[in-house]
Amino acid sequence: MPKMINGTWSWHDRELTRLVEKSAIAIGQLDAYSLQIPNVDHFIRMYVVKEATVSSRIEGTQTNMEEALLKETDIQPERRNDWVEVNNYMQSLNESIGCLGKLPLSSRMLKEAHKTLLQGVRGEHKLPGEFRRSQNWIGGSSLLSAVFIPPLWEDLNTLMGDLENFLHNEDTGLTNLLKIAIAHYQFETIHPFLDGNGRIGRLMITLYLVEKGIIQKPVLYLSDFFEKNKLTYYDNLSRVRTKHDLLNWVNFFLIGIIETCESSSQTLKDIIELLNDCEVKRIYTLGKKLKTAKILLDYLFRQPVVDAEMVSTQTKISLVSTYKLINDFIRLNILKEITGAKRNRLFIFDEYFSLFKR
Repeated sequence: MPKMINGTWSWHDRELTRLVEKSAIAIGQLDAYSLQIPNVDHFIRMYVVKEATVSSRIEGTQTNMEEALLKETDIQPERRNDWVEVNNYMQSLNESIGCLGKLPLSSRMLKEAHKTLLQGVRGEHKLPGEFRRSQNWIGGSSLLSAVFIPPLWEDLNTLMGDLENFLHNEDTGLTNLLKIAIAHYQFETIHPFLDGNGRIGRLMITLYLVEKGIIQKPVLYLSDFFEKNKLTYYDNLSRVRTKHDLLNWVNFFLIGIIETCESSSQTLKDIIELLNDCEVKRIYTLGKKLKTAKILLDYLFRQPVVDAEMVSTQTKISLVSTYKLINDFIRLNILKEITGAKRNRLFIFDEYFSLFKR
């Protein structure tokens, strides 16, 4: 049973102060870069794809980013369940961000996100959109061998009410980054759902940062940092529960903010350079096809894995002209064929796609 968190906090730690300052600067720089990019929402879609793929992979889902961008009919039947889980996460995140401003970050919003997350997948019978009404546990085959046992379900409304009040309490004495660090720990410890707690808890971080105006655009996701430091992530959460070492967890969380912001800022810089290179040096050589080429290039920055039918639909040209344009893009090292087949071929904007996979 975790302690209630909605109250006044006071911390005096030199390393914490340093990390708070450094993380605030890093977020400011990332936010500034995101606002410099034309049509930034195109690129945000790729961040969402990466977040959905990585956050789901932490929970054991095997879909990769390339597959997440494909149509369901292009996915092998044995991998479609994982594909649906990842796409559910993308839908859940997009819907939740769309609701901000109309609905505050709350248990209600998280329940709606959870309902979308579990629709039509293996957790669909685990009370989608509802808090659990039975005991759950983490690790082990039963309560007797469990690594961690969350609070009793009868206490969930009280605990989640306290968490919700904490998120919207302006008198805690904490910065917003410290608040969401504590809130993420608290949510994962409460574990209010029968399934999907990790994904909803990570989604909550981005929703909070956007709601508070810390980032103007949803370009900051911590799942990649947590996945790369998976053992440390779980160890730090466990240390709070067993040794009350909340400070060490918060420091780890802020390091994640700093590293993720720096990486994302570099990605946005590289996107700007790649966009300029493709527009000024590559497709400019296509002469009469330039107008159509610009339409395709713009589309590829939203959807970097395409087939001929998708390109034809976007550019409104015949399939014969579409294949000629695709061949031009292959020659200009923008597209690359990835199936090796003669029919139902797929093409990837690999240079752009690889920016999100490093």
